[in-house]
Order: sequence, then C-alpha cells, then structure tokens
Amino acid sequence: MLSFFTKKNKVTDISWLSIDIHSHILPGIDDGSPDLATSLRFVKSLQELGFDQLIATPHIYQELYPNTKETIFNAKDLLQQEMDKGNVSLKLSAGAEYMVDQDFKMDGPLCTLDQKYLLIEMSYLNESPGISQTIFDLEIKGYKPILAHPERYTFYFKDRSRLRRFKEKGCLMQLNLLSILGYYGKDVKQLAELMLKEKMYDFAGTDLHHDKHLSTLMEAVQGGKLYNLIGNYEFKNQEVFSIYV
Repeated sequence: MLSFFTKKNKVTDISWLSIDIHSHILPGIDDGSPDLATSLRFVKSLQELGFDQLIATPHIYQELYPNTKETIFNAKDLLQQEMDKGNVSLKLSAGAEYMVDQDFKMDGPLCTLDQKYLLIEMSYLNESPGISQTIFDLEIKGYKPILAHPERYTFYFKDRSRLRRFKEKGCLMQLNLLSILGYYGKDVKQLAELMLKEKMYDFAGTDLHHDKHLSTLMEAVQGGKLYNLIGNYEFKNQEVFSIYV
C-alpha cells in the first residue's frame, strides 16, 4: 500500500493540508450543497477537521450549471454572511471548476483561484477534443491551468502518457482526497497511487459535494488513515494559496 508517512504518531486532523482548493459548498448553484444551512454545516465540519481556508469551486458547465461570476459570488456572499453570524473564522473565497467542452470560452475574465490559477475538468468518459490546445491557450493568456482529479478519467487508466505530456507542458494536477481512499473504485485509487509515486500532483482537494463525501472524509481524517497515506506528500496548497483572500 502506498504511504508517504512513516507510522509514528496518529494524526487525526488535516491541518497539514490546511487549504481546500476544490469544493462544491456554495448553496444551490450546482450539484453540491442544496441550501444555505447545508453549506454552513459543511464549512463548520471542514473547519473541525483542521482546514483554515476554503476555496469554493462550483461548476461552470453551460449544459447543466451555467454559472457566472455573479451567481458564484452572490452565493459566496450569502454563505459568508452566515459564517459571520455564526462567528466562523475560517477564510472563504471562490473560483470555479470549468468544464472544457465545446461551450468553454476564454472571452473575458474567468473565475480564477488567486487571480491566475484556473481549475478545469473534462467528461469522465472521453478526453475533451483539443484539450492540449486549450491548456496551451490558457497559458498564453497568463492563466495556470489545474486539471481537476485526473485519476478519475477512465481513458487514462491504461495510458498515463497524456497526463505526463500535460505536466511537461505546465499543466498542474489536483488530487481528490477521496480517490486515494478508494471511494471512486479500485482503478481510480490505483491511478492516484501511481501519480503520487511519480510526483505528478501539485494540489489536493476534497471535491466535497454531499454528506456521503463528508462522512467518508471525516472518518479517514479523524482515524488517521488519510495522513498515513499522503500526509507527507508535498502538496502546494499552502505554498500557493496561503495568502489568498
């Protein structure tokens, strides 16, 4: 079993990661939190686990979730107001997770993480046509693309060469924490392990959508399992985003 930590003392929080750069905790705008009360509960639970900063990344996917900066930041402000009322000190900011498909446009300012980092995704079944060109075009425009959960794309299970080429061309990679726990299945876990071994990941995130995600994450963190697996991997969450907000 892959492990980036030599077992000594059990670590039962996630302060070693500190910043979650990928979650769907904003209320009612995608397939994540359905309402404000759920969003606030998610935030409090993540803070309890040891996160001190959350970057919410709702989907921008024209076919299903045609969000805009306005819808995203309105939802973010609503959640922030509730956090302030409840004296929740955790830092909250927002970007987006863009579906790279035929509707993806680079016209105008995009919803970035820390002004220049852009979280992108594809269909889990087929690689987006022209994804290499899109990554190149984003970089030319001054963005730093982050490919969300590459271990979940089924078309890379038997051929990681495309992922290596993306890395060589400057695309960053983000691990879903639940992937390494086997939540999405054996093949996803195996690819995540191989990518960790090859030091292909730059960031990690919860990709939290709902209570089942949260309960699985809490059990793994509070039981020490998650730290035992990846607690000593050099993720750049804090290095890149600690002064964000």
